[in-house]
Amino acid sequence: MTMLDDRTTAAAWPAAYPEGYAVVDVETTGLARDDRIVSAAVYRLDAQGNVEDHWYTLVNPERDPGPVWIHGLTSDLLDGAPLFTDIAREFAHRLDGRVLVAHNAIFDWSMIAREYARADHVVPVRQRLCTIALSKELALPLPNHKLESLAAHFGVVQQRAHHALDDARVLAEAFRPSLHAAAERGVRLPLLECRPLTEWSTAAPAPRIGRQATGSSSAGFSSAGSSYWQNSWRPSRRRPACPYPNPGRYEADKPLKQGMRVAFSGDTSIERELLEDRAIEAGLHIATSVSRLTSLLVTNDPDAGTSKTVKAKAFGTPVVDEAAFTQLLRDVSPAGR
Repeated sequence: MTMLDDRTTAAAWPAAYPEGYAVVDVETTGLARDDRIVSAAVYRLDAQGNVEDHWYTLVNPERDPGPVWIHGLTSDLLDGAPLFTDIAREFAHRLDGRVLVAHNAIFDWSMIAREYARADHVVPVRQRLCTIALSKELALPLPNHKLESLAAHFGVVQQRAHHALDDARVLAEAFRPSLHAAAERGVRLPLLECRPLTEWSTAAPAPRIGRQATGSSSAGFSSAGSSYWQNSWRPSRRRPACPYPNPGRYEADKPLKQGMRVAFSGDTSIERELLEDRAIEAGLHIATSVSRLTSLLVTNDPDAGTSKTVKAKAFGTPVVDEAAFTQLLRDVSPAGR
């Protein structure tokens, strides 16, 4: 892959590209709507991907830290760490006026946006860029969409996987050559709008199952009966009917069309309700089951023996994973075309 060198970058750089980026990674207590950030890191980059500075903080989630075996942050380590409200201003300063860059960016953005909504603030960032999407735009020969694969492709050495600061560093180092490759080829960057989340409900959520037990409760952390659990994100609501007719099944290498019936099966890294919201905003119909009329099944585990995956195989329903679906959502064709 040929990269732009420093002598030609200024002259050849696309004028439409953003003026700066904030490469972000957050570690969290889990993936659901009521999960919290336990650490965050930001690498600020200039217009051509050069590192300007970096920042890292632990965050007291006011609850059980979740998968300690992944992020390594125990209740003892987080006891005494600042609350999100304490770091919100500095975090916002790091993001202000820049494009948020992350690996599977909608997840990081969703977690950040929910934290700011809880703090009754709006994040000062308007666009995000997912490095998974960018690697697809560049047709990088990656075996999968993991950060470690992107890093290996560009010769970036990861030292502490699932540590927010090191993950952000690795992504920043892999993003710069990706950005330069895109500039050299005149590739349009896959920028998406960052829509602030503002809905908040005081209704108590359903009990969580399978939470990690730490064996002790450190001072400064809320228990399941504390005020934290009196707040849940976004109440259940009736979804509007899709106004478009079903155009039929999704065809590989073609865009989605408004009116297509999309079903989901299994776990998703993005909160399911948010993923469904984005699909509805794009003009798709959310199906609660799979039938012969289903246009597409979205699942990260197509070999699972769920009723939806079994029916999809029986009916020949097209199947894509979550990463592919989020990219398809970028360009949904209008109904009737």
